[in-house]
Amino acid sequence: MAQSIGMYPTIKKIKEELKANADEKTKESGKRFFKEKIELYGVKTGTVVKIANKYWKESAGKLGKEEVFALCEELFKSDYCEEAFVVSTWVPKLAKQFEPADLGIFRSWIDRYINNWAKCDGFCNHSIGDFMDMYPERVADLKVWAKSKNRWMRRAAAVSLIVPAKRGRFLKDAFEIADILLLDPDDMVQKGYGWLLKEESRKHQKEVFDYVVKHRKVMPRTALRYAIELMPKEMRTEAMKK
Repeated sequence: MAQSIGMYPTIKKIKEELKANADEKTKESGKRFFKEKIELYGVKTGTVVKIANKYWKESAGKLGKEEVFALCEELFKSDYCEEAFVVSTWVPKLAKQFEPADLGIFRSWIDRYINNWAKCDGFCNHSIGDFMDMYPERVADLKVWAKSKNRWMRRAAAVSLIVPAKRGRFLKDAFEIADILLLDPDDMVQKGYGWLLKEESRKHQKEVFDYVVKHRKVMPRTALRYAIELMPKEMRTEAMKK
């Protein structure tokens, strides 16, 4: 069914356009931001978004949600960061059509295809953040993800609430996720939940400060520094005391 409506030619065109816009300097520059080996064409993010929007307007946006999800899975399979960023651009456009069962699909994508912080944050910040805004009762799933053996699933548990947190939402849940991840040895996970606390501090500075002070003796310094980044200097100094 998928091929009969011309989905995979769209993938082929996207790949060709990404290759045509690839730049070796951008590729080498991008690799510096990752400890792990990553696949990059070397296309600037702004250009990737333009390409994603172009093919959304031309073809993907005219398809049903299931067909778009199938397209997204094909893009994820390539392992190229830029193709994953196309997914991160497309999926939020479907937010009004999200259904509770979609979270299972999103979880499987994270578990199978996400293997660096950029893919994780790009997908989770908006796609899963939008889902949680729509179905707040499903935030309980994130607390299960926080206990996963997969480091990117654990980071996803935190960064999926980044956008809602900027608006002051899910504070109690953010603290519960931070509790689960508090002593996580992985620096990518520490940065993830520290970032979540930082965004919650925009609207709930005192509560986040109190949380950090309560846990500062055991909280990894990486997470702590992220969490207090937006606070006044005197609060940061106090929070950093051992």
